[in-house]
Amino acid sequence: MTTYQRSMTVAHAQPTERAKFIRKTYAHLAGAILFFILVESFLLQPEIAQPILQTFLSGQYSWLIVLGGFMLISHIANWWANNQASAAMQYLGLGVYVIAEAVIFVPLLYIAQSHMPEVIIQAGVVTLSMFGGLTAVAFMTRKDFSFLGPILTIGGFVALGTIICAIAFGFNLGVLFSSVMILFAVGAILYDTSNIMHRYNTNQHVAASLSLFASVALLFWYVLRLLMSLSRD
Repeated sequence: MTTYQRSMTVAHAQPTERAKFIRKTYAHLAGAILFFILVESFLLQPEIAQPILQTFLSGQYSWLIVLGGFMLISHIANWWANNQASAAMQYLGLGVYVIAEAVIFVPLLYIAQSHMPEVIIQAGVVTLSMFGGLTAVAFMTRKDFSFLGPILTIGGFVALGTIICAIAFGFNLGVLFSSVMILFAVGAILYDTSNIMHRYNTNQHVAASLSLFASVALLFWYVLRLLMSLSRD
């Protein structure tokens, strides 16, 4: 089994070590996005996507159960990815998380693919453009965005509560909610990028890439929802 030795935080590392960590983090993020696309391409085949869609949307509380399962898997995957004793465990965590994201994206992407496929490409371009811009801001300013942590925690609980209420009481989360969640994802990307420069240890590039991937996926989800809502209108 491959093991890691103790390492210092990125903020206190030598410039060469810091640069190496950042390169590894973004290379793993690119790999995670590519893996997501490959898994999603497989899952979106009609004979696979339709049973998933029926399972997820079979009852009023089905999506709530799926959301709970996703949160549990996400917690486990993050725990594995942050395991500094084993490289294999870190990669397992990242892989499991990407697969879980791909599965939960199936209903939204399948509906978009069936009725407005061009919106998927548009959402991808907007997401990557926003991510690139936010990353540039974080690295150029070198600002510590750790102050966003408590705000994101509270906002995350509020968003989760709103989603649960929407599922339980059957009301639609419209354009306004998607717009607010895009702002939430923007904050999450700034926070995660700041952590890459200031908080992680130099051997935590897999965990850092998972955190970034989660925020990029969140941004893509709500950009896609927003564009789909605007296209229907």
